[in-house]
Amino acid sequence: MPDTTKETARTVVRKVVEDLEKRLATRTRATVTGALDRSARTGRPRHHDIDWNRTIAANLKHYLPEQRTIVPERLVGYGRAAHSVKKEVVLCVDQSGSMAASVVYASVFGAVLASMRSLDTRLVVFDTAVVDLTDQLDDPVDVLFGTRLGGGTDINRALAYCQSRITRPADTVVVLISDLYEGGIRDEMLKRVAAMKSAGVEFVALLALSDEGTPAYDRDHAASLAALGAPAFACTPDLFPEVMAAALERRPLPIPDAG
Repeated sequence: MPDTTKETARTVVRKVVEDLEKRLATRTRATVTGALDRSARTGRPRHHDIDWNRTIAANLKHYLPEQRTIVPERLVGYGRAAHSVKKEVVLCVDQSGSMAASVVYASVFGAVLASMRSLDTRLVVFDTAVVDLTDQLDDPVDVLFGTRLGGGTDINRALAYCQSRITRPADTVVVLISDLYEGGIRDEMLKRVAAMKSAGVEFVALLALSDEGTPAYDRDHAASLAALGAPAFACTPDLFPEVMAAALERRPLPIPDAG
């Protein structure tokens, strides 16, 4: 591609990405930050970590009118190290041709999550090869131009790479975005997901991250993941912040109705 054509394409892509960031970034940061704050709270806080407003609200039933005071049975804390990294997020994105829209949205969300100091975010894209684009997350346009749509799919190889980079399983969320048409070793892929979940990783499987609805996908693999406790579903960009918040808090995912 000639340099002028490439620059024109980059300008167009940058405008699209900037529009997406304006639409999605604020809500994503607010939703995820709220989830992190809630997950950081502790029931046995040190005195200077006590959230008195929430402690009082949680203990109103223990109000003693004759003494005009509340006897708290449960303390609610803010959690410590509020500005340190609390969670690790790994976005593992299938870049085969059918996943083009998902790659665009994943690059935008990856950049937004990477901008949050309380998260350590990694972006990995794959077809039959695996490419770690984490060092480009400050610019989604660079991410998009660093991908090459097409080729086959080796989910197992991609998950093996992601698994090798996890240092704190109990504080890690892995988000696989793929239609699950596996060209690698199916049984190894499922064993790898099971091993990550057994180690404490929160595993989320998205068939697509786009406004286009549920794509064609491998139903057998989806059923196998669901049997492991990782149901696969399509996710719109508007729903993604809530999905991430639920995963970070380890509560049930807001899975949309299939119908």
